[in-house]
Amino acid sequence: MHVMIAGAGAIALGYAAYLTQRGHRAKVWSPSGARTADFATGVPLHVEGAIEGEFQLEVCENAADVGNGDIIILALPAYGHRFVLDRIIPYIRANHSVIISAHLSFAALYLSRRLAERGISIPIAAWSTTVLTCKTQSSTAITVGAIRAAVDMAALPKRHSLRIHEICASLFGDRFTMKDDMLTLSLSNINPQDHMGIALANLTRIEKGENWGQNSNLTPAVGRLLEALDDERLTIAAAFGKTVRTTFDHCRRSFGVDGNSLSAISDHLVQQGRDPRGPDALATRYVLEDVPFGLVPTLRLAEMAGVNAPLHASGVAILSACYGRDFVADNDILPEIGPLQIETLQRLAADGYAVSTGTRTAIRPMHV
Repeated sequence: MHVMIAGAGAIALGYAAYLTQRGHRAKVWSPSGARTADFATGVPLHVEGAIEGEFQLEVCENAADVGNGDIIILALPAYGHRFVLDRIIPYIRANHSVIISAHLSFAALYLSRRLAERGISIPIAAWSTTVLTCKTQSSTAITVGAIRAAVDMAALPKRHSLRIHEICASLFGDRFTMKDDMLTLSLSNINPQDHMGIALANLTRIEKGENWGQNSNLTPAVGRLLEALDDERLTIAAAFGKTVRTTFDHCRRSFGVDGNSLSAISDHLVQQGRDPRGPDALATRYVLEDVPFGLVPTLRLAEMAGVNAPLHASGVAILSACYGRDFVADNDILPEIGPLQIETLQRLAADGYAVSTGTRTAIRPMHV
């Protein structure tokens, strides 16, 4: 398939290499052009780790070029989602499918609404996380740490679940678990709460740029905070009638480790040699992405359901004070979806925004 990747960071470049390795044609678009300038002149991408080799990358010249493929993958931090979506939405056609990797803050609903205004309804895949873990080594080199064995996903609208699941599997392999809808997917995501707790407990280390192990510093006190945050998330999910994985379920599924506390699990991971380096700058996605685009939407859901979530709310307020900015106001997607009631959100999370009768454009077959 012909895949256009909107974004040019480590994950986007990793996807381009992985898809090329699997026999697909992939092109990368950098909104500024800076991240792809070397590749446009023929310099290869050097990849080490779980993927090895050098790859000649194709580069999209502009936003319009993104519309010249079959599949569009959004692969950049959530704080760039609206900006990039606004650039490419005019060029999305009825034969496209869009994958959001990873999905936060109901970005799929924003896309659905904007496309409905154009009379278009297409399959949209929302992923809970990225398929790859990647780090940038230089402007033309990345290291792929791992290829995830399992990734949760949801389809918008739900009626496209089978089709978009088949597309994702054909591109990235049989590793996707389909959730019943996007609301369940959002409430299943433990990364924002964990990242917020870890950042709060280690903020001076992050600010000073220290070299510190994330698992080795997940002490019993920090573990209890993360577990209490998880309890709040589970309560919010239950208020929406959703049963989602606990943080302990996540540890079993992702790391193959059981334990009675997150601290004990982290100690076990350290003994196995798994102690990833924590963030070393305040400009970390643990805060700049996960707080406004992960925790703020969770608080919106809690408010909608009448659930008290004091730890989530306090974490957002404290980090806003530490950073001297309003992380609630930083979310530029939620205001565009508008104030919603539970019933309306549940319907939209399943069906997306409706295209007015007489304006719907049929989905045309994709190129293979």
